[in-house]
Amino acid sequence: MLAFQITQGKLHVSTKPLPKLRAGWALVRVRAAGICNTDVEILRGYHGFRGTLGHEFVGEVTDLHGVSAATRKRWLGQRVTGEINIHCSALGYRSVCGFCRRGLPTHCARRKVLGITGHDGAFAEYLTLPLENLHLMPRSVSDEQAVFVEPLAAACQILAQVNMKKFGAAAVLGDGKLAQLIAMVLRTALPHVVMFGKHSDKLALARRAGLATKKVRGDASDLPRIRERYRLVVEATGSPSGFVLAQHLTEPRGTLVLKSTFHGAAPVETWPIVVKELTVVGSRCGPFATAIALLRSGKVDPTPLITQTFPLAEAAEAMEFAQRTGVLKVVLTAGRA
Repeated sequence: MLAFQITQGKLHVSTKPLPKLRAGWALVRVRAAGICNTDVEILRGYHGFRGTLGHEFVGEVTDLHGVSAATRKRWLGQRVTGEINIHCSALGYRSVCGFCRRGLPTHCARRKVLGITGHDGAFAEYLTLPLENLHLMPRSVSDEQAVFVEPLAAACQILAQVNMKKFGAAAVLGDGKLAQLIAMVLRTALPHVVMFGKHSDKLALARRAGLATKKVRGDASDLPRIRERYRLVVEATGSPSGFVLAQHLTEPRGTLVLKSTFHGAAPVETWPIVVKELTVVGSRCGPFATAIALLRSGKVDPTPLITQTFPLAEAAEAMEFAQRTGVLKVVLTAGRA
């Protein structure tokens, strides 16, 4: 099969055998895969990953191993997406770790993560995942929508972590792919959501989705100019500088949700957290079922975020394109030409 591996900070094509299946695992032919900021940060050294990138995907089950005939019949040929964290039981450990015993498999002490930590990802013609990680995709959800399930689930995690009934409004700091999804999701639960961003074209896209927007410069000059404060702020800039403005926007006793992951250190002043008595929430992976339900209902449609689509064979070019200013989602589709 065709696969794209990381070599010296760049994607390089390789031809490799189909991956072998563990008992209870599925072989999935990738139909489409999304490029996200985490993939870019991994190229820059985040997590020190070596292997095939990609964790946002939709595909088709082509084989299973070690399952019953009924299970095989149910899943074979089905269109699926998959949760990216692979935990103790799926990895064959008889004695599971403390996090798995507590029902926190996304924090499994031994976990591997599709295309991020220890397990080859979706920038390939095929990938493998435990059957328990897979979710069936409704026919009404297109491949273009389905490729957003993983990041949309990450946005939905905020709803699981924060009691929205306590808030009447929220601010989302950032105007990139994840920030746009977060704002869409929050808008399904709150009457007023404001996106703060630097890019006029991205803010215009948010307004077309029914969101309020505010233009910022993304530097220290924003602090004296912005007088608004919010009880709920989500930082999703993907930049170390975003944390400072996020603290500034959060009112005393407010809640600040952190979504950015990036390679490198970020200078942090903790005094605003202490003086304003902020609640700071780290937020990562989320509920796939909730994300799929939002897509199926039509309450969220992420397809306007797709800037361009490339065939898998042009993954290296697609990755370079994804890093250009103004580009949002780049999607890889099955095919070599």
